[in-house]
Amino acid sequence: MQTIILSLLYFLTGILYIALQPHLAFCPGLLIKSLIIPVLILIFLINQKHVTSMPFVLMLAGLLFSLAGDIFIELSFIAGLICFLAAQIMYLIVFFNTPGENVIFSKGFYLVIPVFIYGVVLITYLNEDLNEMLLPVIIYAVTILTMLTAAINRRNKVNRLSFWIVLTGAALFVFSDSAIAVNQFSYPIKSSEWIIMTTYIAAQYLIITGYIRQHNNKFV
Repeated sequence: MQTIILSLLYFLTGILYIALQPHLAFCPGLLIKSLIIPVLILIFLINQKHVTSMPFVLMLAGLLFSLAGDIFIELSFIAGLICFLAAQIMYLIVFFNTPGENVIFSKGFYLVIPVFIYGVVLITYLNEDLNEMLLPVIIYAVTILTMLTAAINRRNKVNRLSFWIVLTGAALFVFSDSAIAVNQFSYPIKSSEWIIMTTYIAAQYLIITGYIRQHNNKFV
């Protein structure tokens, strides 16, 4: 019941921010935005048993870096980028280190081909508009696509539900950050804040709850 209530609160806070953000001054908007991830942190904490394990520490660090990114990206794009880069690194380390067969290094290597093609197409599209931001954006793109690859690599390592939930969350995270890059550097997207935040909020929730289901099939 706690998880259900907190999940509702998480999405309601996100919806509140998306709905009110265009009409709020900077500080109230930033305050509401900074309340989203802490609710997800509570969901993560109350559903964990092995709170001293390295995966727990890394996933929690990923959430904390995400919270910092939510705040700092409103102050400095580069600072926010660095925070989210750190979050992606935390997630990908946990995903890659899930015990079991690494399918992308054996018979499942073909699963990574669409990820590679997507990355090449995205950077090629943005290339002419990035200028001095070319290298930072490439580094970030490689990192988040590696996180998506690591999520794919969980196949055969975890139960099917956990695999698909985390993979969907990772893909939405890539989509959200791609929308940020396109909107920031290349082509202004209509209703960009709505698109970016809805996919980001869903992505974080799916990644965390999917990870929880890896260890707790009774999670609701």
